[in-house]
Amino acid sequence: MQTAAFASAFTGSVAAFQPATQQRQGRQQLRVSAKDSRIGKVPITVPAKVDVKVNGQTVFVKGPRGELQRTFHPLVKIEQDGAVIRVQKATESRMANQQHGLSRTLLNNMVTGVDTGFATTLQMVGVGYRAAVNGSSLTLNLGYSHPIEMPIPQGLAVKVEKNTTIEVSGFDRELVGQFSANIRSKREPEPYKGKGVRYSDEVVMRKEGKRGK
Repeated sequence: MQTAAFASAFTGSVAAFQPATQQRQGRQQLRVSAKDSRIGKVPITVPAKVDVKVNGQTVFVKGPRGELQRTFHPLVKIEQDGAVIRVQKATESRMANQQHGLSRTLLNNMVTGVDTGFATTLQMVGVGYRAAVNGSSLTLNLGYSHPIEMPIPQGLAVKVEKNTTIEVSGFDRELVGQFSANIRSKREPEPYKGKGVRYSDEVVMRKEGKRGK
């Protein structure tokens, strides 16, 4: 009797389950779409002293400070109308939405870089810490047993003021940022006394040291 009752209950549960399963199979798969990039939709105005040439996915930018070129992702289109450049999506997809804003930012950095350039300032905090430019290299004394020599990449200008302030400038924003990050990595600021190399606008979170009994 118990076996017959269990078989009847199991058959009923399967029958109740089948319509729900068939209903889920009949549903259409939802398409996930992202909103258009607010940054990507903003047009880029080319200054009078900057020359921009678009050749397919490759863009050449020339200005008073230098020349840059970049090949952009095929999911975006670069359109030039006189002194105005627009970045458009080549297709509707999540990846295209991501590349839309990124490509516009990269292109705007190229135009701004060859026109006015970029600069980053770093501060050295610590007793005996000092920096000096020797020809095409930057020498750092950061409390180690030996000075650190860093070759200055082509296209960058490095200036040291008061032995502890380093200014890195250039027309390639990525190169300026990367070299500045490399300098900072040689002695990152520590949280107890704040010693190390930091950006001029960087806020170092401090920790309280251990107290004696």
